[in-house]
Amino acid sequence: MSTPEFPEEEHEQVAGNGLLHRRLFLSQGAALLSAGSLGLMTARPAAAQALDPWLLTPGLALSGYGERSPFEADVARTVLPVAGTTGSGASRTPLESLEGIITPNGLFFERHHAGIPEIDPERHQLLIHGLVERPLVFSMEALSRYPMESRIQFLECSGNSRPNLASTPPQESCGFLHGTVSCSEWTGIPLSILLDEAGVSSEASWLLAEGADAAAMTRSVPLAKAMDDALIALYQNGERIRPSNGYPMRLFLPGYEGNACIKWLRRIKLTSGPQMTREETSKYTDLQRDGRSLQFTFDMDVKSVITSPSFGLALNGPGLYQISGIAWTGAGRIRRVEVSADGGQTWAEAALSDPVLPKALTRFRMAWRYDGGAATIVSRATDEAGNVQPLRSDFMAANGPQVSYHNNSTQAWAIDSDGAVSNVYV
Repeated sequence: MSTPEFPEEEHEQVAGNGLLHRRLFLSQGAALLSAGSLGLMTARPAAAQALDPWLLTPGLALSGYGERSPFEADVARTVLPVAGTTGSGASRTPLESLEGIITPNGLFFERHHAGIPEIDPERHQLLIHGLVERPLVFSMEALSRYPMESRIQFLECSGNSRPNLASTPPQESCGFLHGTVSCSEWTGIPLSILLDEAGVSSEASWLLAEGADAAAMTRSVPLAKAMDDALIALYQNGERIRPSNGYPMRLFLPGYEGNACIKWLRRIKLTSGPQMTREETSKYTDLQRDGRSLQFTFDMDVKSVITSPSFGLALNGPGLYQISGIAWTGAGRIRRVEVSADGGQTWAEAALSDPVLPKALTRFRMAWRYDGGAATIVSRATDEAGNVQPLRSDFMAANGPQVSYHNNSTQAWAIDSDGAVSNVYV
């Protein structure tokens, strides 16, 4: 398996319990992972292949909107409604079933507080008022005339990974535990363009964003963020944003917690300070050990999770496997992801798959020679600002048992001698 470009020692073990050099997933190194080394099936004889029914009759006719294969029907979000409410709850992305960095629109996570409104775009308007020189109202048709830009960036609920704050590790899928994070190509109008047109008063330093849902969701946002990289998003992955994610428009604040990215946006009011809404007083605050709460902790911290192998994805005996996962940070780009196969005793650097974009999911990969024994795999990410993802034990020690939001601690998966994967704390 050795080649002149990649000598044997460079793809041998670089950390405990069988982790191999990241060159195996860089450039031409992937070619070293041959079919034989991965234990792939040999091809069936041509005569046997010819018996497959799809080779014998024409398939389905054309359709106006594409559908996925029925064989992928089990790849679905985990839907968790809030009991006793109408339309409140969350749907979590099945991270363990996806590849790359883009989340399909139909699997993008959802969080609703009063259901999904059915908004007629011909009647919907965006009002900008408050501390501005010229209050303005924009129709959807008017907004369509403004210059737009596209960005691939993640969105994460600040309550993501809350299940792992429990005293005992829940035995659930990666998507159940961490699935309120997704990544899309967002296309829309920079909010700064509209604010400049309205003429922002020198007294303004915040804005209040309000949605058109029955909950009238509102959040205060620093004006500096709005003028920096905030987007009035109209499209997601090339098509109009779906109703569950804010149709016909939403406020998108790259790197900020999802609750501040108001869906079904209808109003922006420029103010001199935060408005202390329900969502930033009784909710979405960080309770401290002394009973006080931190407010406006918008930024999502550096984080990673191994999506495969993970709970529900058993290993089929000893052999060469790919450890794969995603990393992200509200501070910019992911600089490095390290993986351990011995519960954090030793670490090796994983390969980052292109593209590595600011404030987007980044896919990482590592080759692992699994010997069939017990193992504990875990990843930790470092971003370009130097922030390092903490171990869960360190996160809990620093934040206390009352913590509820912004859990960016590591996820560990234990693999037993039968290949079964379970959620463990390290």
